[in-house]
Amino acid sequence: MSLYFLLHFCTISFPLARSFEYRVKYYTKWAPLVLAILITGFVFIVWDILFTKSGVWGFNPAYLSGFYLANLPIEEWLFFVTVPFASVFIYENVIYFIRKPLKSAIAQRIMLVMGITLVLIAITHYDQLYTFYCFLGTGILLILHGTYIKAEYAGHFLITYLFHLIPFFVVNGILTGSFIDGQIVWYNPAEHFGILLMTIPIEDSIYSMFLLLMNITLYEYFKKTRFS
Repeated sequence: MSLYFLLHFCTISFPLARSFEYRVKYYTKWAPLVLAILITGFVFIVWDILFTKSGVWGFNPAYLSGFYLANLPIEEWLFFVTVPFASVFIYENVIYFIRKPLKSAIAQRIMLVMGITLVLIAITHYDQLYTFYCFLGTGILLILHGTYIKAEYAGHFLITYLFHLIPFFVVNGILTGSFIDGQIVWYNPAEHFGILLMTIPIEDSIYSMFLLLMNITLYEYFKKTRFS
């Protein structure tokens, strides 16, 4: 088993085992989750393929199984399944255990300010592909939540994002070489800020927000429109 595969196993094992816990009953919410993961995964996989081809980032074969699809390691495809599955599991537990989060109006204002800030940073770093597209995409989605999408889940999302940073630093730390000899995923330093959180480009924390918010947005939409 490759180290990247092992990370996937560790990421999904606890949420999967606790999916049948009697309070949150995560397993009853898998149908809308699958749709959200498929749609979001398609967007991020296309992005991943293009950036890998362009040399924005790449993968160390020493930590991979050797199986590729569309020039991406199969482990990278799994990233957009296991990470959203575990992240939305955190989100559902936040909803259950934190009954009074930030009021939606306040959370949406925070998201609007964050979104505008990210878009402005993106514009001033148009020549760095990872920074530009990561900050621009995340910023636009945050702005939509701060203006057009009147999301009742906004407060729970912000809390979830903070909680999800704990496993984020562990998993992304290993991926980028914080705790191992080498890197599973490498980044072209010309295409990002160069500001690192341990060995993690700061853009990864925004990328993770983008992935989380898109999954939760679609997940909540399908819960209400398809499986209510």
